[in-house]
Amino acid sequence: MFQILAPRLSLIGGGCIAELPAVLRRLGLAHPLVVTDPFMVSSGMVRRCLDPLAAASVAADVFSDTVSDPTDTVVAAGVARLRAGDYDCLIGFGGGSPIDTAKAMALLALGEAPLRAMKVPASPDRAALPVVAIPTTAGTGSEATRATVITDTAHDEKMLIMGLGCMPAAAIVDYELTLSLPPRITADTGVDSFTHALEAYVSRRANPVSDGWALSAMALIGANLRTAYREPGNAAAREAMMLGAMLGGLAFSNASVALVHGMSRPIGAHFHVPHGLSNAMLLPAVTRFSLAHAPARYAQAARQSGFAAATDDDETACARLADGLAGLNADLAVPSPRAYGIDAAAWEAKLPLMAGQALASGSPGNNPRVPDAAEIVALYRAVYAANA
Repeated sequence: MFQILAPRLSLIGGGCIAELPAVLRRLGLAHPLVVTDPFMVSSGMVRRCLDPLAAASVAADVFSDTVSDPTDTVVAAGVARLRAGDYDCLIGFGGGSPIDTAKAMALLALGEAPLRAMKVPASPDRAALPVVAIPTTAGTGSEATRATVITDTAHDEKMLIMGLGCMPAAAIVDYELTLSLPPRITADTGVDSFTHALEAYVSRRANPVSDGWALSAMALIGANLRTAYREPGNAAAREAMMLGAMLGGLAFSNASVALVHGMSRPIGAHFHVPHGLSNAMLLPAVTRFSLAHAPARYAQAARQSGFAAATDDDETACARLADGLAGLNADLAVPSPRAYGIDAAAWEAKLPLMAGQALASGSPGNNPRVPDAAEIVALYRAVYAANA
C-alpha cells in the first residue's frame, strides 16, 4: 500500500499567474495575506502577484520579512501579522523560503503546538488556513510537497516538518516568473530539483507513481539545466525546468528524500549555505557512496537524465552518473565547502553534531545504503575538499 498526496488544484504554464483571482474564487477564498521576501518587494516582482488581485478587486496584504533559510522566529512574526487581520488564506510567493514560511505559518497559527513539536517523525495534518503556492524559482518543488524546512534558532537545527497540513491547496506554476533569475540561483535550484527526483527514485519508500514523476523530472532537468544556466532568457529551457521542479517535488513528497538532504540541512543551519548549493556539494560523493546498493535504479536514472546512453549496462551507467554529476557541478561552478569559504577547523568541529542531526532527520534511513554516524562524518570530510 502507498499513498499519494498533491495540491487540490495546479495551474501550469506561461502567464498562468493571471488566473490567481480565479483560483481563489474556486477555493472560496477572498482575503489573502501574501508571504514573500524583501527582494520581491524592492524589485517590484511582487506586483506580478498583486496586480491580478487588484484588478479583480481582491484585497490583499503583504508580509515580506521572510529570510533565505526560514526561521521559527520569522514564522512567529508572520503568525502575529496573520492574526492582526481577517485573512482567509496565505499566498506563498517567491522561492522555497517564502512558500515554506507560509506553510509553517499556517501550521503554527492553529496554536496547538510549537514548530519543534511538529518536526519528523511527527506528522502535522491540519493547518489553520489554506496556502496557495506560487514559485518564482525552478527549484524546491515546495509548491507541490507536504514538507517545510524551518530553522530552530535555539538549537541551530534545520527541522524537517512533513504532514498533510503542509500541502498547498493550490499551486500556480508560471515559468515566466523565472526568466530573470541569475545563473547562480538557476544552478543551485536546478541541482536541488534533480536531487529531489534522484533521491525519490532510489528511496526505500519509492512507489510506482512517484517513480513516474521522478523519471520525468530527471529527463527534463538533465536535458535543460545547462541551457537555462547559460541562456537565462531561453523560455523553452525555463519552462522545462519549472515543470521538472514541480514533478521532482511531487516525487519526493510521496517517496521521501534520502541521504543528500539529511546531510544538507545541517550544512545550511551551521554555515548558512543555500539549500540547493549544499545539496550540489554533496550529490556526487553521496551518489558514489550509494551506487552499489541500488545499481539498477541508479543506472536507469543515469540513462533517463542523459548521463548514460540507453545501451549502457548498469555498471557503466552507474559510473557515468557519478562522473556526470561531478562534471555538472564543474559546469555550474559549484564550489566545495572549502572553496565556499568555510573554515576547516570550524567544519571539523561541527562534524559530530551535523552527523547526529542528519541521522535524527530520518532522511538517511531512506537511502539505498544507510550510513552510520562515522560514515556520514567521513562523507562530510570528503566533500569539504572536493565534490568528486
